[in-house]
Amino acid sequence: MIPRYSRPEMAAIWTDEAKLQRWLDVELAVCRAWARRGVIPPEDLAEIEAGAAFSVERTLEIEKTTNHDVVAFLTNVNENIGPTSRWVHYGMTSSDVLDTGLALAMVQSGRIIVEGQAALTQALRARALEHRDTLCVGRTHGVHAEPTTFGLRLAGFALESRRNEDRLRRAHEQIAFGKLSGAVGTYAMLEPGVEAEVMLELGLQCEPVATQVIPRDRHAEVVAAMAIAASGLERLAVEIRHLQRTEVREAEEAFGTGQKGSSAMPHKRNPITAERITGLARVIRANSLPAMEDVALWHERDISHSSVERVILPDSYALLDYLLATSTTLVDGLVIRPDRMQQVLDSSYGLVFSQRVLLGLVEEGLTREEAYAAVQRNAMTAWGTGQSLKDLLANDPDVQDRIDPSRLDAMFDPSHHLRHVDDVFDRVEAL
Repeated sequence: MIPRYSRPEMAAIWTDEAKLQRWLDVELAVCRAWARRGVIPPEDLAEIEAGAAFSVERTLEIEKTTNHDVVAFLTNVNENIGPTSRWVHYGMTSSDVLDTGLALAMVQSGRIIVEGQAALTQALRARALEHRDTLCVGRTHGVHAEPTTFGLRLAGFALESRRNEDRLRRAHEQIAFGKLSGAVGTYAMLEPGVEAEVMLELGLQCEPVATQVIPRDRHAEVVAAMAIAASGLERLAVEIRHLQRTEVREAEEAFGTGQKGSSAMPHKRNPITAERITGLARVIRANSLPAMEDVALWHERDISHSSVERVILPDSYALLDYLLATSTTLVDGLVIRPDRMQQVLDSSYGLVFSQRVLLGLVEEGLTREEAYAAVQRNAMTAWGTGQSLKDLLANDPDVQDRIDPSRLDAMFDPSHHLRHVDDVFDRVEAL
């Protein structure tokens, strides 16, 4: 991923230097396991561990000839060790190194991602609790529906973030598997006990049944979980973008001193961070498709997945890490305008209370169809004339005869709609 959308800790995991170091860690762990079994003499192991080193530049130079990255790496390592390097890679195939090393990278990256998602959950929780009683209008199909609170809206995002946190954690538990079972998964040249010892040292589990590779459904599950998490971030970003529209302006991104919104229009304060989140989420989501297509490899393995993973895995991890940090900063600094929310709620002539009146008329003996017709008739008049729905209903004979003025007033009190908000927040506070 380009530096613009990468953070240093995550980017460091996916460098060539870090990748080759993981390969070396796997190779040396296998050598130690063989030495414990008496296959590699102690003095040879000591020489191997003392001399084991690599150079990214030298490995890449050798690869120009070998056209095989693992062979190039081993050649470079062997140059540094000397004759005892004959034991390095003993009984192994390239994918033993590649897939085990990749699992280590994904597990390490997963910890960062889960921590980032957890931080966003807590940021959303804090803002939700801050605005648990901040009245605003709820919208369905983009149209005013009924009163809600801004805190309740944010609470939904907080719970979604928590689900993504759990989903990412579970997915990375499924990728924490390595394999040393050889060319077709039969342990023909290396004992299962060696694999078990090495995986214990590396902090991984043994893949129960491997081919030449670890099954790619594990990798697909991780990328799918990241795509779902990115979609959640996009949903949050789209909400903020809508709320920052000039005619709404209920909330907006923080705007720093010296910041510019447009080269041509000095007045502009655009939701550029939310728009960036929206755009980059599309990239992560798109990466989930090739991850799924990587599952169907030929027989015991082909290499069609390899080139794909070299792109989609580092890019997806880097982007999600960046987006989680960016989203958390956005939520922390979000400017929320309760007064404007009240103005917007009041702007639809009391139509948001229509269901309350509908049920009141039903309680007074009208059929649901009769009650619906009476309320809708007055609601359409309110839409067309800008008159208050309550005033129209108060002067409608079908309503006057059923509901007295004091009860009608009570039906336009938003507190009725919000009386169970605390029950919902009991769930949020448990996060």
